[in-house]
Amino acid sequence: MLTAAALVPSLVIADSSEDAADETPTLSLESEVMVPTLPDEATAEASAQPFPVPPYVEARDETPPRVAVPPVTEIPPGIDLGPLLAPLPAEDEATVTDEPVPSVAIEPAEPIAPPPMTALEITLDWYLNPQHAALLVAREKGMFQRRGLQVTLISPADPNVPAKLLAAGRTDLALGRQSLLHLQAGRGLPLVRVATLIDSPLAGLILKQSRDAPGGEPDLAGLRLGYTDQDSHEVVLAGLLAKAGGLNQAALSDVNFSALDAMRDEGLDGVIINQRYLLPRQLADEGVPTRTLRIEEHGIPIHDGLILMANRDRLNGQREALRHLVAALEEASLWILDHREQAWELLISAEPALDDPNMREAWDDILPRLTRRPAAVDQGRYHRFERFLLDAGILEESTPIERLAVDLGSSSPAQ
Repeated sequence: MLTAAALVPSLVIADSSEDAADETPTLSLESEVMVPTLPDEATAEASAQPFPVPPYVEARDETPPRVAVPPVTEIPPGIDLGPLLAPLPAEDEATVTDEPVPSVAIEPAEPIAPPPMTALEITLDWYLNPQHAALLVAREKGMFQRRGLQVTLISPADPNVPAKLLAAGRTDLALGRQSLLHLQAGRGLPLVRVATLIDSPLAGLILKQSRDAPGGEPDLAGLRLGYTDQDSHEVVLAGLLAKAGGLNQAALSDVNFSALDAMRDEGLDGVIINQRYLLPRQLADEGVPTRTLRIEEHGIPIHDGLILMANRDRLNGQREALRHLVAALEEASLWILDHREQAWELLISAEPALDDPNMREAWDDILPRLTRRPAAVDQGRYHRFERFLLDAGILEESTPIERLAVDLGSSSPAQ
């Protein structure tokens, strides 16, 4: 070990002569220089020892971190490493450009395909008028479309055609009346009611005012009468004229869509029609005063005035679509009742032919008759009307109620 004396060498002054050496004392410093010497083996052993730690440094027992070296993996025979070890090909200068190359290719997203729409064709019972309000509002406000339906409304060329087209499978649905349904189903046509749009009678006998008996009921015997469709002739007229002592068939005329012209030009005394709110006002504009006999006040049982019919043989395949259709009609009817003036503005905007003073007055009468529950079936009502037709001799056999009308909102498996 080196001491502090080792840093200051000893100063020794000596004379060359021996006498001087005897006479002059040796000068020495109190510090001593100690130079330890180690043998070769001891030197090597000392160099291998860690560097001494000063006493003022706290001793730390730390192990230097170790670097993990992965083990050598032996490559199994048969694997050619040539392609991996081969040098990369030189870059072709001709292909190098200064234009930036995008690292991610961005393309527009594929358009989302709209859900498939179910097409339904509805043949109306008459030309468009306010009694078709629920269908028109549901179409114009997108209530059909939101339920995956594409509904087309078709006006018939003949009011007797819709039920026949439906029975033949040439239209998906048809509008009619409960009286027509009983009549056609009793004759074997596969028709069934699936919804109600107007839940009270709309038919009536329109008579010229001059034929009224003063102060009482008009005398219907011997009148020249017309009718617009089959159930008006066979059902309604039969009930109204039961107390007249019979009918003169030669006095009855099928006026089809020409009720206005028949009353004005052909000299008829009256006509029975299933839209009793329109014709009297139209005749009044022509200067022909009239009186209306409401059929429910003259022996005809209360019944549904406007219904939606389906082909019973095709009902199972249409059931889900028809449920959506009926739900849309219910939503439309409620919206109409909540927004009466807006509903009328929507109707005349969609169908300008409705923008007529007579149509506007008829709207006020038809509006309260719109059904709130188009899916619901009053089975007692259907039973009573069926019994009326049997008792009058119009039908020979009864048709079960479940074959006449179904409630698509019911959870019953039978329906």
